[in-house]
Amino acid sequence: MIGVLVSGAGTNLQALLDAGLPVVAVASNRRDAKALERASHLAIATESFELGDYADRAERDTAMADWLERHGVRVVVLAGYMHLLTSAFLDRFPDAVVNVHPSLLPEFPGAHAVEEQLAAGVAETGATVHLVDEGVDSGPILAQERVAVLDDDTPETLHARIKEIEHRLLPRVVGELCAR
Repeated sequence: MIGVLVSGAGTNLQALLDAGLPVVAVASNRRDAKALERASHLAIATESFELGDYADRAERDTAMADWLERHGVRVVVLAGYMHLLTSAFLDRFPDAVVNVHPSLLPEFPGAHAVEEQLAAGVAETGATVHLVDEGVDSGPILAQERVAVLDDDTPETLHARIKEIEHRLLPRVVGELCAR
């Protein structure tokens, strides 16, 4: 059973759903995340865990992990989730928290990877699916796929092409993890 953490529109969540993967719960750090609507329309359990509602990140992460466990979650997927997770969360799902990132890690970790890659003038980039640790995009890499950077790319055009890869790569890797 899969739990998905989201902060935005949920296109990677949709890719998991389109692949027929057993998503049973979707949580967000934002009450207004469009991905929550996407999930609730399919009768998937949803909840928001805004940081301001808790004393600190560890308390929030514990509450979120408790909620996911109550829904039978074994694998957690970060699909555009824009908060770092603490050990209070990660220790509950050892080697079972996965993230997708728009670069060929370990190069260009962090929230502005696409813009940083264009500024650096790289010839290629891609998508990486990796296990999550307490660092910023620093966990063990599970899979990567490359894409060329075009001379006329903007952050929007490059990110759109990377997203196509993410939508293919993430469900494949998550499906493999669920089969273990």
